[in-house]
Amino acid sequence: MKCPKCGQEASKVIDSRNADSINAIRRRRECENCGERFSTLERIEGIQPQVIKKDGTRQEFSRDKLLAGLNASCSKRPVSNRVLTDICNEVENMISSRPSREITTTEIGEFVMDRLIKIDKVAYVRFASVYKDFTDPNSFAHEVQNINKEE
Repeated sequence: MKCPKCGQEASKVIDSRNADSINAIRRRRECENCGERFSTLERIEGIQPQVIKKDGTRQEFSRDKLLAGLNASCSKRPVSNRVLTDICNEVENMISSRPSREITTTEIGEFVMDRLIKIDKVAYVRFASVYKDFTDPNSFAHEVQNINKEE
């Protein structure tokens, strides 16, 4: 592990603890060269779950891609990174608990929208606009009307 300050690879682990996800561990390290302390997050590598896209193609599940979509949806909204990380963890856990380790984009999208509508309705509409592929302003208006009916 390279030190972010001096670039040397020699570091020692000071502390280890479970991370938010089932398959990750957070380590606190200290560079043996300059003494800089830094944290790392290590994930277990294995067979990556497959996401079945709407066109039928398969792609490896990407936590980073999901988190980027959530961050875009929640940009300038009062939603903490912790909440978004928790949603990603829930999706990963849901996939891990499946015997086939495959999931459709529809299942992921519905799951995320169920969480977002309870957290922030604007973030929900933003996410839904990409997920449901809104093509005109009427699509947005229709989705907002549906939210208002549920209240």
